[in-house]
Amino acid sequence: MPAQAIIALIPANNEQDHIAEVVKGARQYLPVLVVDDGSTDDTAQLAQAAGARVLRQTPNQGKGAALITGFRQCMAEGAGAVVMLDGDGQHDPAEIPKFLEAYTRQPVGMVIGQRDYSQMPRFRRTTNTFGRWMISLALGQSIPDNQSGYRLVSHTLLERLLDSPEKGFELEVDMITICLKHHLGLAWVPIRTIYAGQASHIRPLRHLVNYFRIVIKAWRTMHSP
Repeated sequence: MPAQAIIALIPANNEQDHIAEVVKGARQYLPVLVVDDGSTDDTAQLAQAAGARVLRQTPNQGKGAALITGFRQCMAEGAGAVVMLDGDGQHDPAEIPKFLEAYTRQPVGMVIGQRDYSQMPRFRRTTNTFGRWMISLALGQSIPDNQSGYRLVSHTLLERLLDSPEKGFELEVDMITICLKHHLGLAWVPIRTIYAGQASHIRPLRHLVNYFRIVIKAWRTMHSP
């Protein structure tokens, strides 16, 4: 793999219905690494058959842990950046060039895919809007979409994420805090808002408690000396 290559990283847990299509789409633009997070179905086999390299971690450790595993592997291979996208079909791989172009124009710490909240189901629109408002308040600046998992992450930011204790979905919020704390800069690109009835891996009550925790953590991080 060429030095400073960009790798598409896909964390996946029981995504056999979508993973092959996502891998094939992403491989049109980038080499693909899938971190299979304790799947009990054929996710790993289908991802590999579709052309991805696959790392398997068992038992299931959470999306954040899967991402950290992938970050470590990509950095060990000399990657200059990582494009992370989900394996459930909610991120269109055809939009990868948007992230690459944005990063070429402005080499910030992270480029985040910004969804159109008006296209979300009502419940998700409400919860995402509330979450966006809370994290923007904690960080002291507007964050248009704090929970989009479609992102390009620079090598500089990756180095600062490896020691994050966040093992679940909360890592995606923590990434924004760490990026801003180190003045690495954020950029945004519009992406399709895709919901096709996929089952969510989020447990609502647990997610809400952890979200409040990560918002408080963000406020303390940004207001500490």
